[in-house]
Amino acid sequence: MSGVMVTLPGGRMKEVPAGTTLEEISQLDGVMDSPSPVMAAMVNDKITELSVPLMENANVVFLTLGHMDGYRIFQRSLIMLFLRSAMDVLGMETKIYVKHSIGNGLYCEIENSPEYEKNPEESVGKIKERMWELVEHPQPITQMLMDLPDAMEKARQMGLNARLRLFQYRRFSIVHMYQFGKYQDYLYGFMLPNSSRLGHFDLCTYEGGVLLLMPTRRYPHTVKPFQPMPKLFSIFQQSRDWSRILNVADIGGLNEQISAGKLRELIYTSEALHAKHISNIAQEISARPHVKLVLVAGPSSSGKTTFSRKLCIQLRAEGMRPHLISVDNYFKNRDETPLDEEGAPNFELMDALDTEQFQKDLLKLFAGERVQMPYYNFKLGKREYRGQEMQFGPSDVLIVEGIHCLNEKLTASIPKEEKYKIYISALTQLGIDEHNRIPTTDGRLLRRLVRDHQFRGTSASETISMWESVRRGEDQNIFPFQEQADVMFNSALPYEMAILKQFAEPLLFRISHGTAEYAEARRLIKFLDYFQGVSSEEVPQTSILREFIGGSVYEHME
Repeated sequence: MSGVMVTLPGGRMKEVPAGTTLEEISQLDGVMDSPSPVMAAMVNDKITELSVPLMENANVVFLTLGHMDGYRIFQRSLIMLFLRSAMDVLGMETKIYVKHSIGNGLYCEIENSPEYEKNPEESVGKIKERMWELVEHPQPITQMLMDLPDAMEKARQMGLNARLRLFQYRRFSIVHMYQFGKYQDYLYGFMLPNSSRLGHFDLCTYEGGVLLLMPTRRYPHTVKPFQPMPKLFSIFQQSRDWSRILNVADIGGLNEQISAGKLRELIYTSEALHAKHISNIAQEISARPHVKLVLVAGPSSSGKTTFSRKLCIQLRAEGMRPHLISVDNYFKNRDETPLDEEGAPNFELMDALDTEQFQKDLLKLFAGERVQMPYYNFKLGKREYRGQEMQFGPSDVLIVEGIHCLNEKLTASIPKEEKYKIYISALTQLGIDEHNRIPTTDGRLLRRLVRDHQFRGTSASETISMWESVRRGEDQNIFPFQEQADVMFNSALPYEMAILKQFAEPLLFRISHGTAEYAEARRLIKFLDYFQGVSSEEVPQTSILREFIGGSVYEHME
């Protein structure tokens, strides 16, 4: 058999017989130098499953669990292991819903199982045992092609109504299914070749459901005990309740509403729910007479700016006088900014802020003194003073937005009873179907892609290349403090993907083959294909979505 040449990172070359699978190549001496398990490979810039044989010369980069795409494959394959094990234990008539991430786990719900309802703890223990059996005695996970009508009939037999709705709007006539023993399912994306690499997980009951716990990318061999997050879990449950009100719990349901001409009603009802929640938050703040400082924090593209301006209006309606500032204006001058590993200014760190001056200004404001407010000139990398002054009266309240606002160190000089903390994020409430979820980070990334192009002249390729660094900053500076918030606000809108599609797709199609961002662009394009694209004309100018697509009434508001 003729040989093929494999070019590895750093220019290393390896000749193997044609037909050698990527999994076999990964196990050859000198190929891998990472202890993290291999999940897939990038073959000529295309993500490829390990079961695929290599038939011609190729550039190959193996993706470990530490790589974002490798982690997605691990997570998806672990879900497959959980689903099959649950069906083995509880029976094929059991309904399982993979809902959302929380901490280092995925929250799932089990229905239509008398055995589980009678004793959840015992049932989850049996499912966990079955998962371990399939890891210790691995079985192949193989891809199979199924005609769309057959796939729809399979969904009907399994009672997966959301999947049936999803397939009704599918553009392609072939569906990529996966077989794991006798269990067949549709899992969106690539999979591991077998269950042998899935030996790091845990399973436990939580809040009426099941948590599928997994390692992090940074610590691929360790599954940390779950730390309860009651406030975050509560906001996810509220989002589920909103989805029921709107009758849009999944992509198929959204496409049905669009096809039925009900998009306008969906948009206005969604916006009304947002407005009602912000109004409730304003009422709660006004009911606390000691509160002088409202702190708004959230990850990138969560809509902090528009939310804060909408909150200002609601506070005025409560008889208060709000003032809005961004903590970004207290960045240190660039020559004082700490550097990241690559020598670039790291604005994600608390040390990048002049916290001493910030707290001095807060104390002066609350003492009734007139304060000169700074403005950070990002072009020059300097903090400037442009004559803007602020002075507080007895009914005034200061709203501060920034990534560190939930960190008590930022406002340590202010008594806790004078502060009210808000955590905002875009927690996507739509699912793809019963077994496939939409990661919250995908929604935020698409928002940022569109916004950065519209307002910052940044290409989609540049935004994607920075996203990993942004995520690291969020993991360090935002997520550890989210449970300290007094209230959480979900800025996601169930209709927004259908709107963002028309803006994001052209930007993603511009990313060229051969670039580091190409695979991620193609993944997002494939994801957006599930949605029917619609015009943005009906989106109100007051919507948080306008912060990203343009046309917001708040763009020039001081």
